[in-house]
Amino acid sequence: MSTALLVVGIVAAAVAALIHVLIFFMESVLWSRPGVWRGFGVTTQADADVLRPMAFNQGFYNVFLAIGTAVGLLMLTYPSVATAGLGVVLFALLSMLLASIVLITSNPKLLRAALIQGLAPLIAIGFLILAQVV
Repeated sequence: MSTALLVVGIVAAAVAALIHVLIFFMESVLWSRPGVWRGFGVTTQADADVLRPMAFNQGFYNVFLAIGTAVGLLMLTYPSVATAGLGVVLFALLSMLLASIVLITSNPKLLRAALIQGLAPLIAIGFLILAQVV
């Protein structure tokens, strides 16, 4: 196992988790601010009010993925559950990556958001897997 590749994967996974915590705050805590909902492509207060329950719910999906990543990373530090921890991290990261693919396929105008949401998990997955085989 390559320690250097593992460290890069862990750092990228931590970045992915932090991005998803930030998304949680925007969707579930700060949604009522016009600057926030406009960042999600919402153009009117009325639309933001209608979307608020969905954004609140979606924010929690993001924070749960971040928590899963963090728990998996913590498990990696304990040899007795490190393999399970890797599985948890990879599952959470893959969920983030697949959600970003759904985002871009549902609305190609959201390429930037999809890259923000999916690039760090993609990098983390690649390096975590490479670390296991090299």
